[in-house]
Amino acid sequence: MEPEEGEDRTPLLKEPRLDGAVPACCSARYNLALLAFFGFFLLYALRVNLSVALVDMVEPNTSLAKNTTSNVCPEHSSTINTPRNTTGKKYSWDADTQGWILGSFFYGYIVTQIPGGYLASKIGGKLLLGFGVFGTSAFTLLTPLAADLGVGYLIAVRALEGVGEGVTFPAMHSMWSSWAPPLERSKLLSISYAGAQLGTVVSLPLSGLICYYMNWVYVFYIFGALGVLWFFFWMWLVSDTPETHKSISHTEREYILSSLKDQLSTQKSVPWRPMLESLPLWAIVVAHFSYNWTFYTLLTLLPTYMKEILRFDAQENGFLSALPYFGCWLCIILSGQIADYLREKQKFSTVCVRKCFTLIGMIGPAVFLVAAGFIGCNYALAVAFVTISTTLGGFCTSGYSINHLDIAPSYAGILLGITNSFATIPGMVGPVIAKSLTHNNTVGEWQTVFYIAASINLFGAIFFALFASGEVQDWAVSGYHLHRN
Repeated sequence: MEPEEGEDRTPLLKEPRLDGAVPACCSARYNLALLAFFGFFLLYALRVNLSVALVDMVEPNTSLAKNTTSNVCPEHSSTINTPRNTTGKKYSWDADTQGWILGSFFYGYIVTQIPGGYLASKIGGKLLLGFGVFGTSAFTLLTPLAADLGVGYLIAVRALEGVGEGVTFPAMHSMWSSWAPPLERSKLLSISYAGAQLGTVVSLPLSGLICYYMNWVYVFYIFGALGVLWFFFWMWLVSDTPETHKSISHTEREYILSSLKDQLSTQKSVPWRPMLESLPLWAIVVAHFSYNWTFYTLLTLLPTYMKEILRFDAQENGFLSALPYFGCWLCIILSGQIADYLREKQKFSTVCVRKCFTLIGMIGPAVFLVAAGFIGCNYALAVAFVTISTTLGGFCTSGYSINHLDIAPSYAGILLGITNSFATIPGMVGPVIAKSLTHNNTVGEWQTVFYIAASINLFGAIFFALFASGEVQDWAVSGYHLHRN
């Protein structure tokens, strides 16, 4: 983690302000974005490593009542025969048990969304996010022990990881409500949340390699230890608000505070009723739910689709499964820059940018996903279409995904908790439905899965385009005055 060494030596910026902005390089707010990037990188690595390790934790014959591999496509693998490490312990868990193990994470995750947002507004996002990552890492380190004690313990540990990880997104949104100047929101948030995609990209193939050459327990030990290390950096270098930051320059502090002065509420109580009656909030809920349906269905089942239908072997599979998320990561970083450029330099309204980016990020994936089901055994095209589909999804990060901060900066953490609670349901339900639709692993069954995902995406995009807003809502400002971005 090289970028962190000089982080607390932010130079005091003496030069005059350039069109109201303060240089980004080495600034406290970009240091925060960078550390958050590494934090979310590790969180997603901790989240997906089990789905790779599980393949190695289970005795080969119990995994399925021989799930019929479809013979539509010819076998397609260039297997390199390297000696595989087989020292890891094996457990006899059937397919249902494995489903529970993989799903248990989301049961913990959904519980802490709204409390996470509420707590962040009370105690601040720094401690909450820090301990969220720390807790998740600690339970990851306990995973091999839990698996040894029995399947109940493993499910409990995974659910507790979900509890720790559940508070992190609301906590981060809450921190950005006091750190991100309105015209830099897309940039700063897309940098910090892009870590999640890169974490998926790196940990899918890396966990596969660790299982292959070492032993599956190290998947949990290595990522868990990195998470604990990150926690110390975070506690040392970050603060909740620009006012309390140790080494921020005077110019930058003034710039951030003045840019946010009309946007934050001073009232202590949360306006629950007007918040829940707010249509722009429900527009985000619907978009978030729809997007995650596709995202989670692909995240959990893409390896299966590649193995059972396209018949790639596991090693190729790890790298090819990661490719779509690499595309998504690039897209998130670029679209964040483009979104703020359009708002600042081209004078596009916030709501216009959020709606356009959400439409691209949801209709694009729907089209390519349906197409992916129709190209038969053309491997290159199948991988290309799924990759384009997931990549275009990256536009949503500068669309509905940060719209919470546009409509109610003071309550952004709570709003994200609300929308993310709804958006976690697809993680619990989507893969189960997809699994039950693909009993015989025929191309037709998988087309149905892709159809469902695409139509849910389409609905979410249209709903958001009709009802979203880009302005601070009157219930979100003390004294109820509307402030245009």
